[in-house]
Amino acid sequence: MAGGGIVSDMSESKKNKLKKPMLIMLISLGVLFAIIFAYKAFGGYMMKKYMSQKPPPATVSVMKASYQDWQPIIKASGSLRAVKGVDVTTEIAGLVSNIHFIPGQNVKNKEVLVELNADSEMAQLKSLEATAELASVVYERDKAQFAIQAVSKATLDADAADLKSKTAQVTEQAAIVAKKTICAPFDGRLGISYVNPGQYMNPGDKVVTLQALDPIYVDFYLPQQTLVQIHVGQTIKMTTDTYPGRFFTGKITTIDPRVDPATRNVQVEATLSNADFALLPGMFSSVELETGASQRFITLPQTAISFNPYGEIIYIVKETGKDSLGKPVLTATQTFVTVGETRGDQVSVLKGIKEGETVVTAGQLKLKNGSEIIINNSILPSFDEAPKPVNE
Repeated sequence: MAGGGIVSDMSESKKNKLKKPMLIMLISLGVLFAIIFAYKAFGGYMMKKYMSQKPPPATVSVMKASYQDWQPIIKASGSLRAVKGVDVTTEIAGLVSNIHFIPGQNVKNKEVLVELNADSEMAQLKSLEATAELASVVYERDKAQFAIQAVSKATLDADAADLKSKTAQVTEQAAIVAKKTICAPFDGRLGISYVNPGQYMNPGDKVVTLQALDPIYVDFYLPQQTLVQIHVGQTIKMTTDTYPGRFFTGKITTIDPRVDPATRNVQVEATLSNADFALLPGMFSSVELETGASQRFITLPQTAISFNPYGEIIYIVKETGKDSLGKPVLTATQTFVTVGETRGDQVSVLKGIKEGETVVTAGQLKLKNGSEIIINNSILPSFDEAPKPVNE
């Protein structure tokens, strides 16, 4: 019995020793979880407090939506071309003996530009003229003889044929001599000279360029769907970056009767007055054609339009109450719109806005639907239908 009591006391002692570490571990876990829960609760409280705070009002610029009259316009890029323009060349070979023009000058039709040496051709012409003169004398003599039956009809016919042949040779040689003198084929302005005295020229060698500058053509291409909107005699406006801000007017003179099957565009030619020779062939130009009656659109600066995957949006300014000082509280309301044609800095709005509504034009990146705003119009976005380049 005594031995059994000792064993029982020893097992109880072991159990007490095991309970203490377990209790300590459980208490430690409890404290750890309590700390975690307290941290989470504190974080949630701080987040709720932060979210309950209103962000400061965003500073934006605004403008009132208004109507503008827009004339429907077709725009195209064009290239200027001379009404008459050639590179003056020589038709036959020869040595340059005289140059009668100054590069860049204006010349008249048939005015002599260059003379080639024609001494040998002139000598041959005189020889042929003498031969033709002799043939004419023989023909006239035999013609008188034939009248008294002194010569046969065959002899007279041979003399006539010989006279015609000799006369044709004279005409041919005279044409060769004339080709030795190179003249302007029409009125115009000369370009840079490509010849020098004593230079030998082959047929087709370039002498000088000649361009008739007044009037002048502008060629441009339009899509085939615009054919119903254009016609011969229609007025066009043209600009070129050579003369910023200057407009040149002209009229359509030709519409090509063939549409390019590769691009489905049609070539159009217009004629412009160029009395001061300001326009030169080869210049790039921008062409505008007014079509139809003018239309009224609500227009906004392009900066007022924001884009997202669901469409185009604007922010309309609304008064939602008063603050503690009695000043109006302004908020930006997000609104979807349908936009149309753009011109310069402007864009037409077809749906989603009414005339007179105040629209945010700059500062939208700081906004969301219902954001409070402060208006500052000290700097406004550009709102020009036809902005001009700025030279810095």
